[in-house]
Amino acid sequence: MKAGWESKKLGAFAALVSTGPFGSVLHKSDYVDKGVPLVNPINLVGERIVPDPTKLIDKLTTKRLNNYVLQEGDIVVGRRGEIGRCAVVGADESGWVCGTGSFFIRPLPTTNSQFLAHLIRSDSYREKLEHASTGATMKNMSNSTLSDLIVAIPPLPEQQRIVTLLDEAFDGIATAKANAEKNLLNARALFKSYRQSVLSQRGEVWLDKSLGELCDIKHGFAFKSEFFVESGRHVLLTPGNFYESGGYRDRGEKQKYYAAGIPKGFVLAEGDLLVAMTEQAAGLLGSPILVPESGKFLHNQRLGLVTPKSGVAWANEYFFHVFNTEAVRHAIHASATGVKVRHTSPTKIGEVKVSFPSSVSEQLELVGRLLEFEQETQRLESIYQQKLAALDELKKSLLHQAFSGAL
Repeated sequence: MKAGWESKKLGAFAALVSTGPFGSVLHKSDYVDKGVPLVNPINLVGERIVPDPTKLIDKLTTKRLNNYVLQEGDIVVGRRGEIGRCAVVGADESGWVCGTGSFFIRPLPTTNSQFLAHLIRSDSYREKLEHASTGATMKNMSNSTLSDLIVAIPPLPEQQRIVTLLDEAFDGIATAKANAEKNLLNARALFKSYRQSVLSQRGEVWLDKSLGELCDIKHGFAFKSEFFVESGRHVLLTPGNFYESGGYRDRGEKQKYYAAGIPKGFVLAEGDLLVAMTEQAAGLLGSPILVPESGKFLHNQRLGLVTPKSGVAWANEYFFHVFNTEAVRHAIHASATGVKVRHTSPTKIGEVKVSFPSSVSEQLELVGRLLEFEQETQRLESIYQQKLAALDELKKSLLHQAFSGAL
């Protein structure tokens, strides 16, 4: 440990480490439309405190909970969920009330609030807190876990120097991240714009028809959830596996396989074209997908299987892009009904007008151009994603240096 640094329990550097009020003293019935905000873990966004307009209490309740009223310089720490999430109370949040899911630390005058907050957020200290917390599904931290955390803290002038360095570095990182995120969005928008341009520049022999004249759209089967198991051969394909702009995604979670007898005609083949018939997730209604693998995925009732009518010049790869154009997506959204879950039907989708080349060869030539451009934009996306990951690692590295005395 660097000379001059003191290693003690966190509680020794604070005038107070307190848990928020228990549920027995704060009830939903205490919430009002206008009043003083509560600060729960969900309100700790990034390194800021963002109030929830549905979690407000009146002056009388605030007075009753006087022991939990926050002061400028206090540090609010989430005690469940993401361990180490915290934010410093500023002048605007002074007078707000610590919620039931949070702790608050009131540092001694010899301890800089921002320094202590940065310390709690650093990987090494978060890992210590997480290791000492309980709970399998959601981690819960006790008051003693936080108070008894052994921390190393330098004299106040050194704390202030480190905070200044970190704030300057983090401001630069935030700017760089904002630029990388903007470039990432621009790369994605660039492909959408290019696709729109390619599919709107009509060739000599293009046709205008309704989808109902070109294809049939068949609902899937209502597979019963009680027949799903942890492993097997066939997995249900749902709109949740769609990207908003079209395409398959593995959501990184354990798949549910169907164990019962599978009705004939509902196992999908590679290259099958499907369209989402319900708004299972925001922006997904009308989103298409090309099935990535034969014999694995099941066609469920929320998806429409799109198949061309006899004699129609139709390439699934081309019409996948047609379904992703703004005009078609807008028309499908406009056809939807429902309040809680919006949905459409094959008949309504069949009314949507589209333009397309009259030959499959020309359709596939355009698909090739789109694929080439998409690969380039994906390369750009990968560069920006790598840059964002590197910036996150840089921030972690700076925090590690700061609290190991190397900064």
